[in-house]
Amino acid sequence: MSEDAAASSVPVPTPAPAPKPQGRLDAHTGQRYLTRSEGAPPLPPPGGYRGARRVRGPEPAGPGAAEPGAVVPARPRPGVLGWIALGVSALFAAALILLLAFGATDAIYSATAVVLQLLVVGVLVAALLTPRGRVLGAWGLALALMLNVGTVGALGAMRTSAEGGYAGAKTDEERHLEAYPGISGEPAATTLSRTSLEDARALADSLSAEIRDELSAQYGFTWTERPAEDLRPERNGHGGESMLVRFTSATSSTNEPVHDYETKLAVMDSIQGVLTRHDWWELYAFNEPGSGMDPSLLEKFYGSDDPKTQVAWEWYTQDPTGDVAFYASIVDLSQDTTGDWREDREVQSGQTGEPVEGLQISFYAERLLSEADRAEFERRMAEYE
Repeated sequence: MSEDAAASSVPVPTPAPAPKPQGRLDAHTGQRYLTRSEGAPPLPPPGGYRGARRVRGPEPAGPGAAEPGAVVPARPRPGVLGWIALGVSALFAAALILLLAFGATDAIYSATAVVLQLLVVGVLVAALLTPRGRVLGAWGLALALMLNVGTVGALGAMRTSAEGGYAGAKTDEERHLEAYPGISGEPAATTLSRTSLEDARALADSLSAEIRDELSAQYGFTWTERPAEDLRPERNGHGGESMLVRFTSATSSTNEPVHDYETKLAVMDSIQGVLTRHDWWELYAFNEPGSGMDPSLLEKFYGSDDPKTQVAWEWYTQDPTGDVAFYASIVDLSQDTTGDWREDREVQSGQTGEPVEGLQISFYAERLLSEADRAEFERRMAEYE
């Protein structure tokens, strides 16, 4: 074998690899970048980026937290005492509702009901103190708070008050007097001798028509019948309503205003002429200083204490029997310097349909008995003799 062949058969030792570079340290994690990391982002500054948040690990379990795999104890089932408490509360509430439905307010406020309410409260408290009765006891307590002697009794008292059904609130004698058909202190004969409702209405209609015709012929007035007739029951003086009524005729209003002082006087003289033909008393002027009313009251009620500058006039008289009264009034808004009278009159006109100013005439009577009720009145009054 040649020297060249021998040399070629000897193995040549492999050189040791160069040591692996350690890489750059990561200032945030403390780890090193691997080799071939030329494309990696730059290293964070010492201490990390400003505002950077670390990823938190799992929170440690609190003292009350259940450990993984632990068995949660089951909630105790309601016990017998809980069901008893709920049932007793429901039965007592149902009993109160029945008493309320039948109007037995006195029974709701009775001593028996109060004692039963205390017993129910005792059972509920006992149920709340036991673990197995606490849930149903709480439901029973909520029901008792809504429906108890106090709340149901208050509802019953409100209904009884609205219906006027308090037992013992009035004696039998007081209830009997409450239905008195006449007026307290007035004999039945006085009531029966007074002008009837039908006669008063007929008198008002005939005289009103006569006065309107007279004034229309003299001054050219046209008329509006507003407000309409009004009837109101008279109180009997014993807390109830009598069979008598208070009568106000329909009001006849001129559609034309009356502004001139002399015209106002002439109109009242014309009305007086018609009434005189029927033997009525002379008209009396409430708005005149001679009426005896204080000047401050004249200014309050009529706008001034001088009839020449007053916004309103009011004249009055009665028929010979004194049963029927007559009123004549004039509203002159040309004398209204404040505008308050006009505002009030416009509101009144909007409600009744009457003109805002001008002359108005009407009739009024109290304690009138209808002819249709005369027999019934006599029969009922006999019960009180």
